[in-house]
Amino acid sequence: MPEWLVLTLAMLAACGVVVVISVVRHKAAAQDEDPSETPDVIEYMTMWIGVVYAIVLGLAIAGVWEGRSAAQDHVQAEAVALHEISERVRVYPTDARDRIRDDVNAYVGHVVNTEWKAMADNGEATQRGADLLERIRHDVTDYEPRTDFQAQAYQPLVDQVAAADQARTARINSMGATMPGVVWFGLIGGAVVTIGMVLALQIRRTARELILAGIFSALIAFLLFLIWDFDAPYSRGITASAEPFLNLFPDARS
Repeated sequence: MPEWLVLTLAMLAACGVVVVISVVRHKAAAQDEDPSETPDVIEYMTMWIGVVYAIVLGLAIAGVWEGRSAAQDHVQAEAVALHEISERVRVYPTDARDRIRDDVNAYVGHVVNTEWKAMADNGEATQRGADLLERIRHDVTDYEPRTDFQAQAYQPLVDQVAAADQARTARINSMGATMPGVVWFGLIGGAVVTIGMVLALQIRRTARELILAGIFSALIAFLLFLIWDFDAPYSRGITASAEPFLNLFPDARS
């Protein structure tokens, strides 16, 4: 099911539940019930519950957005390190230079065309990607510099391989969800309590109140969907992109 459809259904469901409960409560209320007699303590509690829940939602959104941004930074760091390897081997002899560049291109092509799909579909990296990176490491570290110029380039190349490996590890570690289950329990439970307190204020008298209550509920549903969407940086709607690889290796896309 497309994510935009999930979002639409969630928002409509939230609005529908509030409207239905309000209408049913209105019909079941006693004839002499006065909606204006809501105790002040309930209004005070509703205000504070709304404030606290808004803070929690804000922190949750900031947390998942930071996780998504960090995932994109890992991709950028990996792509830059591989590009540096490909460029710095220009001082090596033709056979060594071409071999390293071919292995770098093979690794990038695998990440862009195969591993990225595995990350999105299965939430895991491929062993083939690890093997290709290991081949790059062997190509770089096993080469024996023949001149002082090559010797000066050797250690920076080794450092770039280590940087690429570190960025790949960070990318793999950031594939999973960042929000623990207990946090989701608090977010959903807080939404139920917040909306329930709105209903406790006897929102049932006018169409304007029903519309505002529905919009409020839809907003909470949207924010929860936004948190869920950002929670998996590589597999849901607004995901981290492979563009850094494609920008530095335009021929990687098959």
